[in-house]
Amino acid sequence: MQHLRQLLTTQNSELARLLRFSLHGIEASLKKAQAELPQDPGAVVCEQVLQELRNLLQEEAQELTFIQHSGELKLDYLREAFDSDPELALYLGDSLLQSHTDADLWNEIHRKLLRVPEDLAQVWRQRALDFAQEMGAVEDNEYLYHLPFIRNEIIYPGLSGSVNAQGLCLSQKAFFQNNILPNNASEELHLLASFLLLWSKFIEIEPDLHHALKSVFSFDVVCLYSQPDQQNQYIDTLIDRFQRTKKAEEISDPLSTLRAWIDMDEAINSLVFIPPSERYSWWGKLQQESRRTLKKIVDRAINAGYDVRIRQLTGIYADICAFSKDDLQLDYGGVPGEVLTCLRVYARINQEEIPGRVIFRSSR
Repeated sequence: MQHLRQLLTTQNSELARLLRFSLHGIEASLKKAQAELPQDPGAVVCEQVLQELRNLLQEEAQELTFIQHSGELKLDYLREAFDSDPELALYLGDSLLQSHTDADLWNEIHRKLLRVPEDLAQVWRQRALDFAQEMGAVEDNEYLYHLPFIRNEIIYPGLSGSVNAQGLCLSQKAFFQNNILPNNASEELHLLASFLLLWSKFIEIEPDLHHALKSVFSFDVVCLYSQPDQQNQYIDTLIDRFQRTKKAEEISDPLSTLRAWIDMDEAINSLVFIPPSERYSWWGKLQQESRRTLKKIVDRAINAGYDVRIRQLTGIYADICAFSKDDLQLDYGGVPGEVLTCLRVYARINQEEIPGRVIFRSSR
């Protein structure tokens, strides 16, 4: 053990780096095998070996003098590169990263990447992981914060080793543990329930989230972190709209269900970032799941004999403004003169026109 510690704490040593990664790999392999073979005769000794590895790697992380002097972060170079990337600024605006610890920085960077196009996000996820590994950390797909949703998905991994940072995932188990729906509820209602639970939890961990729900506050986009009363009102409205949708489905009225779904879809899509997330980002694609299911509800109403049309408002604002009302304007983000995000779809139901609502970028 003495010589292992000595090599691990040797500065600027490629051999030390190789040993560090190898020990993390051994730790990960033993943890996985231990979980799969709980009755193995070596299980008890294996736990002792794992504890020795943890102690060794923890001591090594504390002793590396090049990593953390005078409060300097291990991932600080990553912060500088992220803040100075002009392509990211197109989608995230000019705000800089605010984190003061490596764990917070890892999470802040990855949550911001949920708002940019997937190809750009993937490049940065790999860049962040490569740099973290240079600093002696390893990817950890077990150390995750679980968000309730209708499916399982690792949103981004955690880190262990020289940096311990929790990742983020969607968890079907966490969703069903809430028991807010009977098992025989429709697939569409399960999706709405998962959005309700997911949005409620995401608001707790993401300070950059805003809402633009007209029935709660019609004049502006509101930061939920700085205005907890707005946060409570938004969640209450989300719950109320979900309950109305559930009741409409229970009485099997296609028209009432459609109207309730349009309102619920608006609430889901009114949880936004500023600037709003790019349409083909992780966040944008997630919100589109509500829109795709809304189209199924429209088809059911049409099959029941109702004259229904909906339209998601996108593109040049001048071309769609006749179909919207009480829109919100921003002077940054996206392309001047274009819609940044559609908060509420336009609908025509039996000749009744119901305006949509958007956030758009001013043309100046």
